[in-house]
Amino acid sequence: MISILRRGLLVLLAALPLFANAAASDSAHDLVDRTTKQLLADLSANKETYKSNPQAFYDALNGIVGPVIDADGISKSIMTVKYSRNATPAQMQRFQENFKRSLIQFYGNALLEYNNQGITVSPAKQEAADRTSVDMSVKGNNGAVYPVSYTLVKIGGEWKVRNVIINGINIGKLFRDQFADAMQRNGNNLDKTIDGWAGEVAKAKETSEASKDKVVK
Repeated sequence: MISILRRGLLVLLAALPLFANAAASDSAHDLVDRTTKQLLADLSANKETYKSNPQAFYDALNGIVGPVIDADGISKSIMTVKYSRNATPAQMQRFQENFKRSLIQFYGNALLEYNNQGITVSPAKQEAADRTSVDMSVKGNNGAVYPVSYTLVKIGGEWKVRNVIINGINIGKLFRDQFADAMQRNGNNLDKTIDGWAGEVAKAKETSEASKDKVVK
């Protein structure tokens, strides 16, 4: 299941990094379409440099992607009210930082494997004022096509990414389930779960490589 996630999540970075430079009046669709093309052009020009220095790539991605992700909303959603209501502001901040850091590395590695197979943004559709979705598809090395749907919310007049669904896998739900499972294994120790979150993401990667792919062609 999560092998699909790993192969498809490169699209998440393909659609995000230059959002912060977009005009506030842009539709979510135009934002995704234009920035996808810009990022792929940049990756093509600098890929060898990024491959030889992955940490520099992670740092660059974090600096660009961080501001356009609704980290607060995502973190609270993953932690759920059951746990977030008992978390201190410092714990919430630490979880946000650990969460973004682990995702940057996970997605960054997937993005570096992209070889221009093909990414297509679906035609624009009616967008709500404060919440909408943008669809696209990415072709893998094996020719399989992975559908992707982004959920974006407007915060302070700017679109920010709240969730992504890849080939039917709801990423927000996936990580909510992971967090709840980790809390149970850690005896409801919030600090231990927060500090070990990078390991949870790594575990997802290991699980993905043992799973059978389900693809849409």
